[in-house]
Amino acid sequence: MLRTFTYLIPENETGKTIEEFLLKHHYSKKMITKLTQTPNGICLKEKPVYKTKTLQSGDVLHIQIRDEAPSQNIIPQPIPLSVVYEDNDIIIIDKQAGMPIHASIGHHTNTLSNGLAYYLYNEKDPYVCRIINRLDRDTSGLVIAAKHLLASGILSEMVAKRSISRTYLALAKGLVPEKGVISAPIARTTDSIIERCVNEITGKPAVTHYQRIAFDGTLSLLMLKLETGRTHQIRVHMKHIGHPLPGDFIYCPDYSRITRQALHAYCLEFTHPLSNSHLCLTAPIPDDFKQAFHGDFPPIPAFKTE
Repeated sequence: MLRTFTYLIPENETGKTIEEFLLKHHYSKKMITKLTQTPNGICLKEKPVYKTKTLQSGDVLHIQIRDEAPSQNIIPQPIPLSVVYEDNDIIIIDKQAGMPIHASIGHHTNTLSNGLAYYLYNEKDPYVCRIINRLDRDTSGLVIAAKHLLASGILSEMVAKRSISRTYLALAKGLVPEKGVISAPIARTTDSIIERCVNEITGKPAVTHYQRIAFDGTLSLLMLKLETGRTHQIRVHMKHIGHPLPGDFIYCPDYSRITRQALHAYCLEFTHPLSNSHLCLTAPIPDDFKQAFHGDFPPIPAFKTE
């Protein structure tokens, strides 16, 4: 999509080059180079200029970000999407269980990417897939997508710095301790390209915080926060401590309560990449998740940090 940003240069930025100014405002060097190659990508006083141009107090700098080519092999499909939040920079979707994020072997259609391509389609501006956080196919809950390159770059940096807080809900077998921290490195198993395991020698560091909300006599309802984002992290860690998630076809194929892994990306909390406003968003708990927990489903409290 096309996005235009306008900056009024303050006195304390006088003497800086446009490149220096943009780097300070979270533009990457690669993005700045692309802007110099885009017609009207960088304009000062409504005239195209190069990135080495020096700024003066009171100057008006216009930056125009436009995608030139769409993401390949993403077929726009009118798939119903549950939009939790949307503005000119980002969109946050409550993904249903069973929906893959991206196309893969055997899943070229009916993915979140296909649905977003249709939802955000514009004849003038091609759709580029910029999904920031990824969930497994059978995990439900919140997914962030950036609408343009600048938002994508800032959000990706936030993910790397762990400044996007992610809270999950899960059902786990047995009575899980009231709260705890699982610090156990995760690696790929030697005989599978999908399955992961705890491996103290070859694994990458992985830390999961959890607290128990309720227990129905068989399953524990948990809140979990991630310090790291390893593949299958919650699923592997809960199996590691002897409390796997039911319905998990890899780590606990018990479908007596639920037919998919009992994991829901419940809450995202972060600073908006452009407006700097604080966002705290939650996704409604799916019916199959509630039904799997026998008894009244309790209200979800705030996660208590240790």
